[in-house]
Amino acid sequence: MKQADAVVIGGSAAGLPAAIGCRRRYPQKSVILIRQEEQVLVPCGLPYIFGTLGSPEKDVVPDAILTNNNVELVKGEVVEIDREKKAVSMSSGDTIGYDKLVLTTGSLPVVLPIPGADKGNVFTANKDLIYLKNMLDTINGARDVVIIGGGFIGVEFADECKKNHDCNVTIVEVLPHCLQLALDEEFCVEAEKVLTERGIKLLLNSKVEAILGDKQVSGVRLSGGQELKADVVIMGVGARPNVELAKKAELEIGPTKAIAVDRYMRTITDVNIFACGDCAEKYSFFSGKLSRTMLASIAGAEARIVGANLFNTRYRNHGEIGVFSTIIGEQAFGCAGLTEAAARQEGFDVVVGESTAPDRHPGGMPGAANTKVKLVFSRDNGLLLGGGVSGGKGTGEIVNIISACIQHWMTAYEVSLFQMGTHPALTASPIVYQMVNAAELAVKAM
Repeated sequence: MKQADAVVIGGSAAGLPAAIGCRRRYPQKSVILIRQEEQVLVPCGLPYIFGTLGSPEKDVVPDAILTNNNVELVKGEVVEIDREKKAVSMSSGDTIGYDKLVLTTGSLPVVLPIPGADKGNVFTANKDLIYLKNMLDTINGARDVVIIGGGFIGVEFADECKKNHDCNVTIVEVLPHCLQLALDEEFCVEAEKVLTERGIKLLLNSKVEAILGDKQVSGVRLSGGQELKADVVIMGVGARPNVELAKKAELEIGPTKAIAVDRYMRTITDVNIFACGDCAEKYSFFSGKLSRTMLASIAGAEARIVGANLFNTRYRNHGEIGVFSTIIGEQAFGCAGLTEAAARQEGFDVVVGESTAPDRHPGGMPGAANTKVKLVFSRDNGLLLGGGVSGGKGTGEIVNIISACIQHWMTAYEVSLFQMGTHPALTASPIVYQMVNAAELAVKAM
């Protein structure tokens, strides 16, 4: 029987940093990573296979990242965990023993329970190379594509499908706005304007009642009776934790249907088994309440906590902040923490500061984009609760800075004194730097 100090099951956004983190923290320990896939895909890159990248092979994580960090890779399916013997059994019949075990089994795309969901050419964001090759070939020959769901995954699929394909793309979203679960309304409206300008049809406040056709999809019927032609239907309505292996091992599953873990990422049931990423239960940074937010960035952060804690308890997970970003055409959108609407729902008395300026200076610099920053603070103590951004490609890093300020409990006053580095070709002017100006305006309003 093969044996390792640490065994990681799963090789994607959580598995890789968990294994590598363990090697870095405990170089004397042996680490085996087991994964079922022949190749691992970058999960957030899936929509870009259908436009920008043009091929699933261009969305692959190289295995060299494991060999370069002295992590042994075993390919195969784990079918059972024997907690008493501290060993995992493979479908091949092999057995691997462990001292510490890490579950990073990720998530599976949600398939809506609607008639016709099993028809041909109905796809999800499945992280399988062969599946995605077939999906790409099908979309390449499609005339009408209907995307169910207007969240980040649905919007990105829609935008990418329009890039290289002469097809009609329609998003059907049950909520009043696309991206509504992540962004405040003004950013949603701005994103919808960009989508419409790019030729994507939006059907908001609409619900797919049935997928039509014989063996293959020919259309969809909405709850109001309207029918849309469709050669391809893509369900982009979220993901569910992949916990079948954990259930089989009789590990506790929490209210969000994910593996129950403590703040050190140890499973509630077995201190020698850790879980992180989409398969593990999450808590809000702000309220401590259970959260269903699943992001590769959260998975990576949790995995680094696991890597550090495997053989010596060091770090506590303070909960997910929720940091999102996307780009539609040339317009980027992002958010960190609570939106204004979410903060009010949580009972905060909020103060908002907003600032809009070019992200280069002067504004006539090549590549300049008008960038808006909105910051949400608690009126009582001035703490930064969240922020939204729209603008150029620097949006993603502005959102990351907002997240760092939230994580370190910065107030409006402190953000207003933020010392930034600026350059005409890289950032906004120090005079109109959006985060600082938004914070100053919030301080004034308190």
